[in-house]
Amino acid sequence: MMSDLLKGKRGLIMGVANDRSIAWGIAKAMHEAGAELAFTYQGEAFGKRLEPLAASIGSDFMVDTDVTDDASLDRAFSELAARWPTIDFLVHAIAFSDKSELTGRFLNTSRANFKNSMDISVYSFIEVARRAHPMMKENGGSLITLTYQGSNRVVPSYNVMGVAKAALESATRYLANDLGPDGIRVNAVSPGPMKTLAGAAIGGARKTYKFCDQNAPMRSNATLEAVGGTAVYLASDAGICTTGEIIRVDGGFHVLGMPQPDHM
Repeated sequence: MMSDLLKGKRGLIMGVANDRSIAWGIAKAMHEAGAELAFTYQGEAFGKRLEPLAASIGSDFMVDTDVTDDASLDRAFSELAARWPTIDFLVHAIAFSDKSELTGRFLNTSRANFKNSMDISVYSFIEVARRAHPMMKENGGSLITLTYQGSNRVVPSYNVMGVAKAALESATRYLANDLGPDGIRVNAVSPGPMKTLAGAAIGGARKTYKFCDQNAPMRSNATLEAVGGTAVYLASDAGICTTGEIIRVDGGFHVLGMPQPDHM
C-alpha cells in the first residue's frame, strides 16, 4: 500500500546505529516506499555496521559526519549536494548523553554533560536544518527528528535527556515556523520504549519496556515498522500540511493516567 508514496524522492538518514535502530526502521520503510537514500554515520565502527545495511537497500552514499564539528557538517552536505542538488526529506536520529549520568538524580547533572547533551541532541538538528534548507527551498521538503515522552513527563533514569528532548520539540516548532514559507515541514516522531542500542543505555530499560507493553491501550510497544510508516507519511505528499507536530507512536501509552487494573 505504501510502495509508491516516496517514489522519485531522495533523502538523507542520519543516525543509523545497527539493524535494530529506529533510524534503520525508518530507512527500510522509506526504501520500500520507493525513496533513494543517503546516510551519515560517525566513526569507523558505526561505518562498518552501516555499510552492509545501506548496500542491502541499494545505497552507496555514506559519509562520516561529526555533528559537533561545523567543518564536518559542511563537508557532508557539500558531498551530498554534489550527488543530489536537491533532497526531499531528512531524518535526524541523533542523541547522546553520558551513560553514567542517566542514573541517580537529575539534580546531579554536570554542566559539561548538560552542554554536550544539548549540543548533540538538539543543536545538531538546527545545524542540519540550516544546511538542508538550501537543498529543499525550491521544491519544499520534510525534516523529521525523534523524541520521547520523557520530554514532558518524568521518566526514571531519563534525566538530562528529558530536558534535551523538550528543547528538541520546541526547536521543531520554531523551525516549522521559520521554514514553512519555503514549503518545508518540520516534525518529530515520539515512539514509546523500544529495544534499541540507545534505549538500552537508559537505566531500567527492560522494566520500562515491559510496563508500557502491558499497559498501553494497544497492549503493545511501538515497532520499527510502525515508526517507519509514520516517517514515510511525514516525508510523503500525504503529509504536505502537517508541520510542527510531535506525533506519538506508542500504542496510546501517552493517554494513560494510571496503569491498567491488572497491573496496578
